[in-house]
Amino acid sequence: MSAVRWGRGAAGFGRALWPAGSPGLLAEEGALGGVWSRKRSSTASPCEQDRRKDWGHAELLEVLKARVRQLQAEGVAEVTVKRVAVARAPEAGGAQPPRQAQAGAKGAAATLSSRWAQKLDSDQQLMEKRKQRLEGKLQERVEKGAWQKQLRLEPRLLSRKLASQLQHWEQGAPRSPWEEQLAQLLQEAPHRLSSEAAAAPADRGPESRLEGQRQRLLSFFECCLLTGHLPLAHHVLVTHHSKSQQQRLLTLSMYNMVMLGWARQGSFKELTYVFFMLKDAGLAPDLQSYAAALQCMGRLDQDAGTIRRCLKQMAQDGLQLQGLFTAVPLSAEERAELLRAVRKAKPTFTPPRLPVPPPQVNTSPLLREIYAKDPAVSYPRLHLSLKELQGLFQQQLRVEMATTITVESVEKVPLLTKEVLHARKTLAGLRTRWRTALYRELQETKESEAHAAREGRLSLFPYLCLLSEKEIVRVLLQTLQALPAQGESLLFLAHELGLRVFKRKQLRNEVQELEQRYSKYLHLLASDTQVAEPCLPRQHWEALGVPEAPHEQPWPMSVVVQLGKQLAEVLVRAAQMPSSLAAPRSPGTLIPVLYHVYSFRSFRQIGILKPHPAFTQLLETAAERTLTFESTDVPMLCPPLPWTSPHSGAFLLSPTKMMRSVEGSQQHQLLLERCPPAELHGALDALTQLGNCAWRVNGRVLDLVLELFTDKGCPRLGVPAPPSEAPRPPEGRQAPKRCLLPEVSPAEKAEMRRELARRLKVAREMQSLRADALYRLSLAQHLRHRVFWLPHNMDFRGRTYPCSPHFNHLGSDLARALLEFAQGRPLGPHGLNWLKIHLVNLTGLKKRESLQARRDYADELMEDILDSADRPMTGRKWWMEADEPWQALACCMEVARAVRAPDPTAYVSHFPVHQDGSCNGLQHYAALGRDSVGAASVNLLPSDLPQDVYSEVAAQVEVFRRQDAEQGVQVAQVLEGFISRKVVKQTVMTVVYGVTRYGGRLQIEKRLREIHDFPQDFVWEASHYLVRQVFNSLQEMFSGTRSIQRWLTESARLISHTGSAVEWVTPLGIPIIQPYHRDSKVMIKGGLQSLTFSSSVDTSQKPNTLKQKNGFPPNFIHSLDSSHMMLTALHCYRKGLTFVSVHDCFWTHAADVAVMNQVCREQFVRLHSQPILHNLSRFLIERFCSDPRTSKSIWVSRLTDTLLSVPKTGTFNLEQVKHSTYFFS
Repeated sequence: MSAVRWGRGAAGFGRALWPAGSPGLLAEEGALGGVWSRKRSSTASPCEQDRRKDWGHAELLEVLKARVRQLQAEGVAEVTVKRVAVARAPEAGGAQPPRQAQAGAKGAAATLSSRWAQKLDSDQQLMEKRKQRLEGKLQERVEKGAWQKQLRLEPRLLSRKLASQLQHWEQGAPRSPWEEQLAQLLQEAPHRLSSEAAAAPADRGPESRLEGQRQRLLSFFECCLLTGHLPLAHHVLVTHHSKSQQQRLLTLSMYNMVMLGWARQGSFKELTYVFFMLKDAGLAPDLQSYAAALQCMGRLDQDAGTIRRCLKQMAQDGLQLQGLFTAVPLSAEERAELLRAVRKAKPTFTPPRLPVPPPQVNTSPLLREIYAKDPAVSYPRLHLSLKELQGLFQQQLRVEMATTITVESVEKVPLLTKEVLHARKTLAGLRTRWRTALYRELQETKESEAHAAREGRLSLFPYLCLLSEKEIVRVLLQTLQALPAQGESLLFLAHELGLRVFKRKQLRNEVQELEQRYSKYLHLLASDTQVAEPCLPRQHWEALGVPEAPHEQPWPMSVVVQLGKQLAEVLVRAAQMPSSLAAPRSPGTLIPVLYHVYSFRSFRQIGILKPHPAFTQLLETAAERTLTFESTDVPMLCPPLPWTSPHSGAFLLSPTKMMRSVEGSQQHQLLLERCPPAELHGALDALTQLGNCAWRVNGRVLDLVLELFTDKGCPRLGVPAPPSEAPRPPEGRQAPKRCLLPEVSPAEKAEMRRELARRLKVAREMQSLRADALYRLSLAQHLRHRVFWLPHNMDFRGRTYPCSPHFNHLGSDLARALLEFAQGRPLGPHGLNWLKIHLVNLTGLKKRESLQARRDYADELMEDILDSADRPMTGRKWWMEADEPWQALACCMEVARAVRAPDPTAYVSHFPVHQDGSCNGLQHYAALGRDSVGAASVNLLPSDLPQDVYSEVAAQVEVFRRQDAEQGVQVAQVLEGFISRKVVKQTVMTVVYGVTRYGGRLQIEKRLREIHDFPQDFVWEASHYLVRQVFNSLQEMFSGTRSIQRWLTESARLISHTGSAVEWVTPLGIPIIQPYHRDSKVMIKGGLQSLTFSSSVDTSQKPNTLKQKNGFPPNFIHSLDSSHMMLTALHCYRKGLTFVSVHDCFWTHAADVAVMNQVCREQFVRLHSQPILHNLSRFLIERFCSDPRTSKSIWVSRLTDTLLSVPKTGTFNLEQVKHSTYFFS
């Protein structure tokens, strides 16, 4: 197929070559011009050069014709122009000079006219001949170019012997069938593994540096196959294979991918070409290679002899026939064709049944009870019937198939004035124009990228074909609509657009099969159905025989950004508006809607796409009340799919990763896939359990928040103010224009600039907060009368997060107050007491009082509580003084309903009650080191009153300050009376998670600036002094903690010096690797601007020693607190409780708090009863110190000594935690 025909047919382009008679098309660069237009090459092709010559000659002929008309105007009437076929033009001046006036010059004129006529005649004939010759030459070159651009299928082999062999076979094809050639190729194939597997350890350095380019190639081939451009994939494979340097990038999986594509089409000749290249590259075929060849033979119904030889060769290569049906992922149709081919050679062959994996049992001692068979166990069920759940499934299915969802905005509804209606009409007209322009630009961009791909380059063409043009246009218009007035970084926009294409590229289409299986799965969850044996959701889903979802190949970051940048530039070129919208009296020319400008952000110059102020004003005037979200960015309307593997779970159709990571990073995914599946069961089941919690919106709180939001906001209560309340540029003496005046001093100018920058920063922050609140409140309003679910996944440390970013329970006080459990529980005998305790906890008062004292305090305040519930905006407003005001108000309303119920114990409560860890990071450190002093400070020991570590640290700092003040230290004297719990709390809380002295100083500085009475001139010096004293206090109080922290830090430093990133396995079996590497610079050239960004996840780069050593202690502790949370979640689920968490803050119904507290303490003790530090030491020694080739390295030697020196532990008895009332409270 010719390149031209392919280009038209495959991509639907308007044309593959420029039309010969349209010179203007090549000259036009679009109305935007300059940097706004697409960058085009200034070098013309030979065809184009000839075409330009042709146009030049035509222009010369026009000049000569004009000279004829000039002579006619001078009165030379006898000039005959018929012979040169020049049309007679109107005479200049409108009248012919009289003949008699020219009678005297008649002879001379006749002679002159004759010469001119002969000259014109000769030139005309010459031009005609030249034109014919040029047209013929042009046509010849077009045909030749089309032939040259034809997608190449025949390989260019580097081995002369193979090239000669291929040529001989092609010439003798009628006598030597392709099937026999393939059989001989297989017989002669080198019996070794692919180059990646065979590479010696010494060669892995260069190999790893090629990994990024290989990822790009693999994603290119995958997209070609997904979009039906297999010949293009083959063409690029041939192009790379023909050059020795590029051939190094090709891997066996790439050859197999193209072979499989040809096998599906039954194209044996092309498949054999790939086998030639495979042999030429020195690679041995594997099971996938043989599966492709045999599948193709089955489709073509080939003879048994060739198939028999193929199977024989496969056996000689040590590959089992059964492996074709068990180890190679095949569709049902591919499996049937493969079986058809095999039975030609072996008629009695029966394929092995797809192995039903034996029930894999997790061997972790921590999970033994979870997976023990117990018919008496009672897992919780939802409050919804099977029919209701099936209806919800259909709603969620429609949302995901549409890929987006549109919700009404909660912004204040404007009056429908003529101005508003006119603005909306104008916007609708502009969008219609933009759609047309975007379609045109997309087609031209595809055409350009297809041309590059036909030349063998890795272009963006297959990526642009993943979505329909209609979908891409919709995404681009949504992006334009959501662009903030201050603009957005081009790099950020490019990244977001690229990710949106990637996320939409593979929606699974097995809808009918999914519907049937999901309906069976719902029998486990519905309130009106039964299952034969109680089991976990993952176990039930796997028992249904659900096939594993296909693994999704990630795209390199460079591809994501390059694709997004290309789409952003398409939007810039296409989005134009009449200049009259900006200046009413201006001519009706088109101007760009988006401008590309440069700005400084954090001392770096970055490119920004900024909307025209007139467009921003038009949007504000139109005040459209809709917001559009991706389907994966909103809560689900039905229970999520249970997690069954690292890449299968959560949404119905949209692929989601169990472990979130930076796009393009594969190290976490590879670790998870190499991990035995049973080892991940704990994490998979915990994520499933968290996602199965049903939620609903607290309507009364939402109404109150919306009342404030649509007015002027209330920043004190966490309701952001509208943009109209943002600070304006300074006026008067501080006005920016005064900077231009000569009498203004440099110091004044600097102060003006700082003030202006401060106001702009505040305005940007207000805009960001307002947009975040708008999304959250609009989604809350949309889901007000619905039940919904929040699917979860986790970060690389094992900490869990909801997949929905805008509306979840991990947000602020306001976000949490909007949510409550959809399923209620009667309060029972103790539920009301826990509601009261929880309310007092939310106020921030009585933190050092007993639980009984807190209950009594709530009873004393009952009048204020009821007043807050009944008249939140008009009463005494007691709730507004709480630390968490909105949650406190929601709790007041719940307490009011409960105490007013006829029987409070029977009142069905939906309110979640929290139990929060007491500085949980230090709790884990104290337990690891069995540190009795530290354990007492963080409530691991039973006590009558809760211990407050923050107050104790503040007291210790005050002791140090008093000593220094007595010795005359000025800053210590200034700080008298200003050291409080609030000043040191954030630093104490985060020091366990690796905050440095610099970070701690900034935290303390911020607290000191909030104290109005503190002398601001001493803030910098005082913050330096206090952070030093806080660290000294923690060293005295938590000596065991600091020794473990130092051991972890030094171990990570030495590991990174050996050239590896730090790895470990959590107590629940989750493999962890720190993604901190030295930055590698990636540049995307051309277009609006060249984009340069840093990537720290490139595994070919050396580890970043500083980040590895500073990150290991906090990340290790985070992996422990996530293990504790998952254990608590699984055991609560087994006991029938509703359980969710915000890291170290556990939520359940008021009636079940006591049970959850018991489980929480038991699992903490069980977790830390394991030899965690010694297990870590053994793992790290085996992982980093056991290779004999590196054992003589000085770094490995030091690492071994350090790892063997596990910190000694104290005498604290963990069993006491079970009796500590305030461990979590």
